Amino acid sequence: MCPLLPNLLLIRGLGHSGSTILDLALGAHPSIAGLGEAARILARPAPADGQRAPAQFRCEAKGSLRYTRRCSCGELAVDCPVWGPVLDWLPGHDDCSLARKMAHLLACLEGHRQSRGAPLSWAVDSFQSDLTLLANQQMAAEQEAWDIRALFLVRDCRSWVHATCRRSGRNQWRALVRWIRENQRIKAQLRRSGIPFLQLGYEELALAPEAALRLICTWLGLSFAPTMLAPGQHSSSHILSCNRVRHDPERSAHIHYDSSWLANRSLPLLLAPLLPGVGHLNQQLVYSNGLLP
Repeated sequence: MCPLLPNLLLIRGLGHSGSTILDLALGAHPSIAGLGEAARILARPAPADGQRAPAQFRCEAKGSLRYTRRCSCGELAVDCPVWGPVLDWLPGHDDCSLARKMAHLLACLEGHRQSRGAPLSWAVDSFQSDLTLLANQQMAAEQEAWDIRALFLVRDCRSWVHATCRRSGRNQWRALVRWIRENQRIKAQLRRSGIPFLQLGYEELALAPEAALRLICTWLGLSFAPTMLAPGQHSSSHILSCNRVRHDPERSAHIHYDSSWLANRSLPLLLAPLLPGVGHLNQQLVYSNGLLP
């Protein structure tokens, strides 16, 4: 048993679906701390990934991310009271399972919070594409004291396709097919894992933030904290890897909706709700909590 470890909340879904602002908002609750894409940093880097963030955080060279990237707490990674000790520990323990590494990170986080007289109930990992930690049997075997839950965050297919293709220049039809396949795959994996999960639409979070955050708090057994509505001002998270919004005071000050897709009159976006099964799936995945009129 590990009674000092906070419970673990996993935000899972497709990238560009609002996980960073949700992570920051949750971290503005006095009983929750966000860790960003912690699973991405903890996973052992492949030999060919020497220039990617996980390897750079392990590197001792002074120009590496370890000495140049700032945590959302304001400290450089090497000086962060949570991540600093973990980055020192990781190179000698990369053969450990991801669950074991996560337990070590949570122990460091809890130790830091205890030293400040602010114990935690939940820690949040928002590496959306990781499904390893959804292997409930492995997690339960290694840390049976954990309450592990997942938030399945899904963005409206039209908004997601617009945002993804605007950044990458990809074909919108292919992006729409990816939205369908990947969300179906992630939901199936969540069901197989046996981990309790809550389905939440990005539109629900962005257009009705208080209602969405109250829903999450109730599900986690916590009272709603108004500070969650102003993430950039109140978040006590330790985020090293995620969207750059974590360091943008204007964008992280409040939860707001990116409605730029509404001006996009491309055929895939116009037809998506009319395609067989797509409109129903979009409604089911994004708007099922009844938070929007």
